Amino acid sequence: MNAVKTKPVKKVDIYRKFIKRPIDFILSLVAIISLIPVFIIVGILVRTKLGSPVLFKQKRPGLNEKIFTMYKFRTMTDEKDENGELLPDGVRLTKFGRLLRSTSLDELPELLNILRGDMSIVGPRPQLVKDMVFMTPEQRKRHSVPPGLTGWAQVNGRNNVTWEEKISRDLEYISDISFVNDWKIIFLTISKVFRREDIFAEGMDTSEDLGDYLFRTGKIDEITYTNKLRNII
Repeated sequence: MNAVKTKPVKKVDIYRKFIKRPIDFILSLVAIISLIPVFIIVGILVRTKLGSPVLFKQKRPGLNEKIFTMYKFRTMTDEKDENGELLPDGVRLTKFGRLLRSTSLDELPELLNILRGDMSIVGPRPQLVKDMVFMTPEQRKRHSVPPGLTGWAQVNGRNNVTWEEKISRDLEYISDISFVNDWKIIFLTISKVFRREDIFAEGMDTSEDLGDYLFRTGKIDEITYTNKLRNII
């Protein structure tokens, strides 16, 4: 009787299925406990300089496009015009808010998302729900893994590359997830944070939404742009 040949389990699958999540949980828990003083200080400063609430909450697509609430320290005020509409991001983004973003301190509350299992330490960054509807089916494969606090795109240009390049980096990452690659990205991220590189896109105060980018560059027309927005969850 011939022996049945079994397909060997790839190391990447073992790491991704059984090791990555425990590492995320342990590291995020240790980080939260160690950084409690930083959380308190930043929270007090945000409350004093920007007002309440201290935390900014926003819906983002996670693993398999399941929507979750992501937490960050707020970096903008709630200033409105005479019609009650929020002023442009560039006006509401204060000097203090820019400092939080340039040092990535505004991202610290995402450690809570990692602890809960919404996110991973390394993975494609969680984009807006309305960004997702403008992605092609191939690009949406980036949601086949949990989103990350940092990722391959973040250490390869972050906000100073095109949307196509950013998503391409995300897809590169999910095709080769490994312990070595994750730690490489973590160390590169630490270096980027200390050097404050690629925080803001050239000529823009905040990153541009995918739909706005596609419309601005003529890659979709106004009708497509409007119809896509109607599909937002």
